[in-house]
Amino acid sequence: MEEKDFIFGSRAIMEAIKSSVEIDKLFIARKSESEISKELIDLAKEYKIPIQYAPVEKLNRITRKNHQGAIAFISSVSYVPLEELISSCYEQGKDPLFVILDQVSDVRNFGAIARSAECLGFNGIIIAFKGAAKINADAVKTSAGALLKIPVSRVKSLANSIKFLKDSGVQIISVTEKASEICYNINLTAPLALVIGSEDRGISPNLLYLSDQKVQIPMEGETGSLNVSVATSVLLYEVKRQRNSK
Repeated sequence: MEEKDFIFGSRAIMEAIKSSVEIDKLFIARKSESEISKELIDLAKEYKIPIQYAPVEKLNRITRKNHQGAIAFISSVSYVPLEELISSCYEQGKDPLFVILDQVSDVRNFGAIARSAECLGFNGIIIAFKGAAKINADAVKTSAGALLKIPVSRVKSLANSIKFLKDSGVQIISVTEKASEICYNINLTAPLALVIGSEDRGISPNLLYLSDQKVQIPMEGETGSLNVSVATSVLLYEVKRQRNSK
């Protein structure tokens, strides 16, 4: 990890926040009760920056310099509000196409998905504050720069965001091995958002419940499953194939 990926020290972090530097996550040492720490925490909450309280030993492993109990990781992209993401599509006369990533935490998978989504003309990626991969230099590199081109919206609640998308006329389709419907047999030409779950846990039950439809990719080999980024690419391509065939 390089120092350009993070800022340390309470005052330096506060100045960065006030200067509109995009902060991905803030680490605060547990039992940090100084006035400056409290001021930083209040500011982070005001700007809706995720805060994680960690043992001071963890912060020491990140940097040996005087971090004063606070380290902020810098995001490599500027996040777009969900409302703006949707309205921008409709204003341009586009049918929205989004990818919702639920707990996809591997940076390489995240970057590969972003690359496929951008190449195939999707309008944005939606992730949660907690549990998502950090959008750092490695993610941007894996995406071949696509993360600097495709809008990313980071939201507090994926469930609430899905409800908002549905109210905005966007169909929610979850990709899961538990589905009975094959992805090639359903209409994917409407405004839609594909929900993709983590490789180990899949899609959260509450998000599956909110979905309009659940689909699976047919498998014929003995392995039983695809890597999450590969599976996503298969679905993204099928969406574009159907739309181009209209």
